[in-house]
Amino acid sequence: MNIVEKIKNLLQEAELYHTQGLLNEARGSYDKAIELVKSNEQLKANKNLIDGILKKKGALEKDIEKVETADQSPEVSAKVQDLIKKMFAFSPEGEDEDKTALDGAIALAKFGQYERALEEFNELIKKDSLRIVAAKNIIRCRMEISGGGDTVAQYEEWRSGDIFKPGQLEKLRIFINAILQKEGGDRTIPKEEAAEPEKAVEMAGPIIEGLDIEEEDDDDDEIIDINSVGITLPSGSQKGQMAELNVSFQHGNVISLVIEQKDKELAECFEVGATLEDVQFYSPIAMFNGSGVISNKIVIESGPRRGDYSVDIKVVSS
Repeated sequence: MNIVEKIKNLLQEAELYHTQGLLNEARGSYDKAIELVKSNEQLKANKNLIDGILKKKGALEKDIEKVETADQSPEVSAKVQDLIKKMFAFSPEGEDEDKTALDGAIALAKFGQYERALEEFNELIKKDSLRIVAAKNIIRCRMEISGGGDTVAQYEEWRSGDIFKPGQLEKLRIFINAILQKEGGDRTIPKEEAAEPEKAVEMAGPIIEGLDIEEEDDDDDEIIDINSVGITLPSGSQKGQMAELNVSFQHGNVISLVIEQKDKELAECFEVGATLEDVQFYSPIAMFNGSGVISNKIVIESGPRRGDYSVDIKVVSS
């Protein structure tokens, strides 16, 4: 195929992507076409050709800007939010009412409905059995909304109150510091003098052999927090390569990952029901190897994550 045919195919591909709403893919095709034109002495002198491609790309950029501007108001109607809770909260049969409510709040957060999710997590924080897990999900929501400063302020608000025991506050402090470190921030919450000594945050630390995912705990039946995972891709053109992905939310031993729509090829590597072997799980206290089963994958159709993929993985102990 000669260079003219390649450029023609890229432009047709870009227009097709644009009509299907795959705006980032369309931008990539236009960029490749422009690079090919610039690489050829004869073609780069063709001003009409270059102007035509730039005009098409300019129209695309306006559509991308409209989408990004719309995402600044991500909340959908209460009716749609209720539907999200009903359709995408996968509570085990027989689970109690509070845990079902927790599952629904996490479903809202996964779809970017952070303000509504925060309202529900703040109600759940009043429940003794769900206090820590609800608080951790409040932190995750606040990180998504406004970043590290807001999470620190939230911790200080809790510390000045009387709802949390000192040991619970220490768990939350370690949890928040691990997230801040993962995000590359240089602000951390200092340890209280009366608190228990903090375990070192070793994001690439020792492997915990034979780790039991369900740890014993004096206060609740918490599951070890997982901040990110390293997955050897099981299929597709990237088969065998390692992909490191951040965990957006966690419910028990089910972790949720969000894959951006521009990484469609990566998302296609995850098939529901498939088992992922030798997964590296990174927690605030260590790294451990295990496996996971892909329990759910959906394309998010509303909110700021619209077009992205939500992938749920059930963690299996090593």
